[in-house]
Amino acid sequence: MDKVVATAAEAVADVRDGASVAVGGFGLNGVPNELIRALHASGAAGLHVVSNNCGALDSGLAVLLAAGRIARVTGSYIGANKEFARQYLAGELEVEMIPQGTLAERLRAGGAGIPAFYTPAGVGTQVADGGLPLRHDGHGGVALASPAKEVREFDGTPYVLERAIRTDFALVRAARGDRHGNLVFRRSARNFNPLAAMAGRMTVAEVEELVEPGGIDPDAVHLPGVFVHRVVPLTPEQAVDKRIEKRTVRG
Repeated sequence: MDKVVATAAEAVADVRDGASVAVGGFGLNGVPNELIRALHASGAAGLHVVSNNCGALDSGLAVLLAAGRIARVTGSYIGANKEFARQYLAGELEVEMIPQGTLAERLRAGGAGIPAFYTPAGVGTQVADGGLPLRHDGHGGVALASPAKEVREFDGTPYVLERAIRTDFALVRAARGDRHGNLVFRRSARNFNPLAAMAGRMTVAEVEELVEPGGIDPDAVHLPGVFVHRVVPLTPEQAVDKRIEKRTVRG
């Protein structure tokens, strides 16, 4: 039952080339940076990443992206990541862009054992009809486009069939965790982390604070330990290393 692993390097040592990896976080918030750095140091390449976005400000998944370690991204947001956009348009990276809520539900469904579901999001668009560029040819054309998906009516309303997502691994970050893998996320860092953790067949969580079993009120658990296989405690320095994408002030 003790799922604690001493180092991030040890926790991701079995992530091989071509593995699929669900990664929690949104922008710079709740990103498992230490696990991503360890994965970069391991040399694993050709990765299929499932995440809301692909890192920002040269941190998070941007580290793997810049090193050319990612072959495919399933996500919902490119944002201001210029290298992500460059690789996609140059045909160096395959990208499946889907509605954000659909991505969240596909991850949750994978963890819940639901193979597919119907949703109205994307009906009447290329999300359902097909034709979204998965890979560009580097010359302004499309080398590979998304296929059409099944659309079915329920009570007179059309819905598109979306497949659940399961990945080989999942990397997440939590504010607190115990040795059994029960996790608590802090505020908006909860974002995609529980969903990514559910989707992984082997889920690794870096935690800012490690407590003993019983140290978390059962009613306060956001993600039960049944979904988590390895727990990596962060050092105090690692726990407080949180970047800010944009600083704003109010007059």
